[in-house]
Amino acid sequence: MSFFKKIFSSEKKESLDKGLEKTKTTFFSKLSKAVAGKSKVDDDVLDNLEEILVSSDVGVNTTLKIITRIEKRVEADKYLGIDELNQILREEIAALLSETNAGEATEFVIPMSIGTVNTKPYVLMVVGVNGVGKTTTIGKLAYQFKKAGFNVVLGAADTFRAAAIDQLQIWADRVGVSIVRQEMGSDPASVAFDTLQSAVAQNADIVIIDTAGRLHNKINLMNELSKVKRVMQKVVGDAPHDVMLVLDGSTGQNAFEQAKQFTAATEVTCLAVTKLDGTAKGGVVIGISDQFQIPVKYIGVGEGIEDLQVFNKHEFVDSFFK
Repeated sequence: MSFFKKIFSSEKKESLDKGLEKTKTTFFSKLSKAVAGKSKVDDDVLDNLEEILVSSDVGVNTTLKIITRIEKRVEADKYLGIDELNQILREEIAALLSETNAGEATEFVIPMSIGTVNTKPYVLMVVGVNGVGKTTTIGKLAYQFKKAGFNVVLGAADTFRAAAIDQLQIWADRVGVSIVRQEMGSDPASVAFDTLQSAVAQNADIVIIDTAGRLHNKINLMNELSKVKRVMQKVVGDAPHDVMLVLDGSTGQNAFEQAKQFTAATEVTCLAVTKLDGTAKGGVVIGISDQFQIPVKYIGVGEGIEDLQVFNKHEFVDSFFK
């Protein structure tokens, strides 16, 4: 899978820094209090650090991984000063993110091929509960992809809410991309089928399919998403090329539960974490990526149309510890 590469622009970096400000300020405020009066990293410091990481929504399992790694370094180096703790934390968090995130992409590009198969149109199916910013994320993605020169088609397959269809239509009109829609209550798979047929006829580069965000019955959700996939494959044999789960970063541990439910219902290949600018729970990005071993592809760091960013682990860690 090949991608174009560019260095993060100063504008994007400033937006990322600002978006993570609440998380960073809260985290390091707690850390400063935890190490006050200490000269070295000891058991008390590690216990306090563990509590801080958990309260920052990094998650218990990921927190224990980080603490274990730091303990090994303390044991190996015999003496580690408090001044070195930030750097150690930075290195260990970057190492965890490296396990699931390539961290090199900085622009909105698509895989030109998967394996030996050319992917045109590239089909992205988007899942997530209502209220996480799913439709808004799709709209912002469409904007970024169109700006990058791609021909984009949207599919309004969340047919259980008229508001979802209308909201996607507003985004399509705003961005200036094609949309395929039917009436509320229509078969989502039928919408997906029509969308792919339209995209192929238009020689589109990218198709983004919105789906219903219901978790009240996992079996129904699983069956519905499976049907949408099967029907899409009648038009594009290997569709969808990615299934992206959108999570609201401000919900903290609830985002973990949503990830658990959706990964049980369908094969999720990437994540988008939204609303990081309005919360001190940015640690959820680290925890979810680690626990589910799914790469974070995009993060939302503001309400503006430009504030959906490609996730880059290097830039994320740099902004977190800046």
